[in-house]
Amino acid sequence: MRSDLMKSGLEKAPHRSLFKAMGYTDEELQRPLIGIVNSANEIIPGHIHLDRIAEAVKAGVRMAGGTPVEFPVIGVCDGIAMNHEGMKYSLASRELIADSVELMAKAHPFDGLVLIPNCDKIIPGMLMAALRLNIPSIVVSGGPMLAGRLGSQPVDLISVFEAVGSVRAGKMDRETLKELEDEACPGCGSCAGMFTANSMNCLAEALGLALPGNGTIPAVHAARIRLAKYAGMRIVELVRKGIYPRDIVVKEAFENAIAVDMALGCSTNTVLHVPAIAHEAGISIDLNIFNDISRKTPHLCSLRPGGPHFLEDLHRAGGIPAVMKVLADAGLVNRDLPTVSGKTVGEIVDAAAVRDSEVIRPVERAYHAEGGIAVLYGNLAPEGAVVKQSAVAPEMMKRTGRARVFDSEQEAAKAILDGVIQPGEVVVIRYEGPKGGPGMQEMLSPTAAIVGRGLDKDVALITDGRFSGGTRGAAIGHVSPEAAAGGTIALVKDGDEILIDIPGKRLELLVDEGTLEKRRMEWTPPPPRITSGYLARYAAMVTSGARGAVLELRGQL
Repeated sequence: MRSDLMKSGLEKAPHRSLFKAMGYTDEELQRPLIGIVNSANEIIPGHIHLDRIAEAVKAGVRMAGGTPVEFPVIGVCDGIAMNHEGMKYSLASRELIADSVELMAKAHPFDGLVLIPNCDKIIPGMLMAALRLNIPSIVVSGGPMLAGRLGSQPVDLISVFEAVGSVRAGKMDRETLKELEDEACPGCGSCAGMFTANSMNCLAEALGLALPGNGTIPAVHAARIRLAKYAGMRIVELVRKGIYPRDIVVKEAFENAIAVDMALGCSTNTVLHVPAIAHEAGISIDLNIFNDISRKTPHLCSLRPGGPHFLEDLHRAGGIPAVMKVLADAGLVNRDLPTVSGKTVGEIVDAAAVRDSEVIRPVERAYHAEGGIAVLYGNLAPEGAVVKQSAVAPEMMKRTGRARVFDSEQEAAKAILDGVIQPGEVVVIRYEGPKGGPGMQEMLSPTAAIVGRGLDKDVALITDGRFSGGTRGAAIGHVSPEAAAGGTIALVKDGDEILIDIPGKRLELLVDEGTLEKRRMEWTPPPPRITSGYLARYAAMVTSGARGAVLELRGQL
């Protein structure tokens, strides 16, 4: 066993003595040692209950004859970090999470890992670590939050963000906002729509690194505890059989996950995280693959924020296995791939059933013929930009508008809330990319303000930053190259015409090349916003959003 490096043989008597200082017995040390990576904390609603999940995992490990050893990792709540300096640290935390799991698992050679995340960057960070380390691993999340209720109306966190704009526009009073604030998030779990956290938990299942149900069983259901126990039991079996993450997560598994992504209408952040996870496995994921798979994969589920259904509805309808069954029957996923469950994808989908054909529609009644995400290219985004096309109003799918340019998210959000932005304009927010932000801030506050003011069918937003999975409307992010790297977005001026053609996958600044070249010659990069600490190091090492915003040493660039 891998853990023999720290526990077996004469020379490891001092090591065993240290284990015994913590109460471990000789019998426990003779079993496989399973690292339980618990991201529980008291600042994220999706993580407040993870100690209970961890206890269930540990029970499963012990039932299967292993010894669980728990350790923590950090986590940022994107909602609480939104629209202030804290958001600069959210995406950047992904690398620290992956690094910290690597550090712990290398310093203490566990035989296997159970990874317990639940929210935005924690899930991809742990998946990245699993593929980097390539020791037996399984993911079990804390599960989604239930929807709240305002009277008979189901609501969630995004309802509150959008209501702020409605209050500023005089469409809602403060008393209603207060009632919504109190009711929108009724308890623990990752926020109730197909936002980034739930997107990544569903994709972990589609990749084969999580058991069926991981993405959709509500956080408060007893089935979530049972799932955690089964995950603890399965990791011991994976260790005994020598089954590793890279045996499961091959190129075809990423193609399956992207097909599920398109069918669900997942967060645009998946276009950052999927390439970053693949990078750790030595697999290259080009952004064009998202368009290629989107063109042939129908959008089957209309989930919040783009539609009426919540994660609890998707679970009731059959969950990810049922979605993959519809895709498999249409020849759109690979059935032969293994999973941590011990079953192939085909065996899982054969046992699945669609229980509500409005939540998970058949191919012939798909919400859209194409998948939920599109990658746009053009002189404004030579390396690509990303939009959740399933959440864009038909009126905004093809539009030419006048640019209103802002050099920070805060400036743009204030202008929108103050009523400065007019119908027909395109809000451009730049210097918010991986290097320029630094940290590629999410833009939920300005996009929610646009929706709250009733402008989502008249105003587009373009940024080299990124969007929350809760964003809807013509919100185009990840523009690459970013402004801080001298991308074309740095050259846009107020009043410039911008063409958005989502069906045609185009994003063009309608300014002649001669004028752009003159602006390029006059452009100088701004000084870095942060010059010390972790974010300064991050900005020096981070790559383009088009490459997943992974970190590379300078000599590798």
